[in-house]
Amino acid sequence: MPSIAVLPGDGIGKEVINEGLKILNFMEEKYSLNFKFEEFDVGAERYLKYGELIPDSLLKRLETFDAIYLGAVGDPRVPAGVLEHGILLKLRFYFDQYVNLRPIKLLNDRFSPLKKKGINEINFTVIRENTEGLYAGIGGILKKDTQDEVAIQEMISTRKGVERIIRYAFEYAKNLNGKLTLCDKSNVLTYSHGLWLRVFEELKKEYPDVQTDHYYVDAITMKMVRNPEIFDVIVTCNMFGDIITDLGAELQGGMGLAASGNINPNSVSMFEPVHGSAPDIAGKGIANPIAAILAAAMMLEYFGRKDLAEKVEGAIKTSIDENLLSQDMGGNLSTSEVGDEIVKILKRG
Repeated sequence: MPSIAVLPGDGIGKEVINEGLKILNFMEEKYSLNFKFEEFDVGAERYLKYGELIPDSLLKRLETFDAIYLGAVGDPRVPAGVLEHGILLKLRFYFDQYVNLRPIKLLNDRFSPLKKKGINEINFTVIRENTEGLYAGIGGILKKDTQDEVAIQEMISTRKGVERIIRYAFEYAKNLNGKLTLCDKSNVLTYSHGLWLRVFEELKKEYPDVQTDHYYVDAITMKMVRNPEIFDVIVTCNMFGDIITDLGAELQGGMGLAASGNINPNSVSMFEPVHGSAPDIAGKGIANPIAAILAAAMMLEYFGRKDLAEKVEGAIKTSIDENLLSQDMGGNLSTSEVGDEIVKILKRG
């Protein structure tokens, strides 16, 4: 019985997560998946009321689940970074979710921002290292708020961390019969990214059937815009992955269509839409739930039901084709109506 901890979070999080749960509940009933859901109060309201983010007791409770389904984090009443570091990054680090899996897949040609590039050209996956790099938080400030202030943020790359993410990417590309591209800046970051390049070259020998490629991060951003069809799987560090996946989200039609998996194959993994909490539209019933539904589909695949994940993605494609969409995507449906229509499409088979 797969158990899923539901953390709706802030802003539009609860609205979009409700639609994802609607799809998961339908699939559970139809295919006897026996999901167990439990919702937890984590986010700005808890922080403002109690002054706490995720207490240790809650982390221990989350250890008993198979996956976490997260809505959104962020609230203008809380200083920037408090919720992001205290919730999102804390969960990633606590459960050692070292893989950030970001599919970049255009579902309909009309959403492509690129001339003459459509669904056949924009379809690849970015595998981002998720627990090291600049996000490890190693550093500090000296002489704060003076003319002599010094701020240091260290880029951390361990042999263990680099090797396990690159190996994961090789396995992922092997299973796809696809090409693996390394994205780094080893010509300038010669120590940290020199390690990435050396490990990549070493592991190539273990995967002779996987075609490989290598681009510096500045070059890869150009190629993603000019020739996205040359990519199947890209592996990269935490910071570069953060940047190029947002570019990728725009290539696939915007943040409202971008989903993410934070994976530890041997622990608790977490799935979420990439967009933020959008407090300006929270409670208005106009938020686009497709990214949250795609995140639910990723969770289905994580639980070994790739067939059902493909059904959900197919239903989303049909909803796009039939313009059964929220306002930001050119439709006129509410958040809940989009979810209802996708369920109806799934019922049609």
